[in-house]
Amino acid sequence: MPRKETIRRARQDKRAGKSPSTQAGEFVREQIDKIRHGEHGARSPQQAIAIGLSEARRAGVDLPPPRKGKAKASTRRGAKYAYEAGQGRRKTRRRPRVSRAVKKVLKREPQSSASHRALSQQAKRAASRRSAGSRSAAARKAVRTKGAKGRSTTAKKAARTRKQRRSR
Repeated sequence: MPRKETIRRARQDKRAGKSPSTQAGEFVREQIDKIRHGEHGARSPQQAIAIGLSEARRAGVDLPPPRKGKAKASTRRGAKYAYEAGQGRRKTRRRPRVSRAVKKVLKREPQSSASHRALSQQAKRAASRRSAGSRSAAARKAVRTKGAKGRSTTAKKAARTRKQRRSR
């Protein structure tokens, strides 16, 4: 259950015209705080983020579930349920036994997954995945605009740069 303060901040972000992912960031931050203060743990930084996003969806943040191919089917199903619950399209049932079981399992998980170091590494991995996509887009554009000789020159320059960086 998110704190009232978190919901207030998310609504404030919405009024300011910020994106749904920014609004959801408040819930993710709350989860990380909970883990750091030992209320529960998480197996990985991704899990901490996922719990926060789920709470955001249930609280009514307009954050649709990931599209097909972007996440596992079970993840998408859970996100869809949380999203519909938050949008008032689905009535949720309280399940105290399940809730207790989940809390018990999360308490056994490590707190180190929300450390500054773990979150930093997670952010670096995410950034590298994003930039890898843009690199291939740049390569496709080069094919269209440069021509064979231009590509060859660029490739040789890249090889020189790599060699220089290796020798440092």
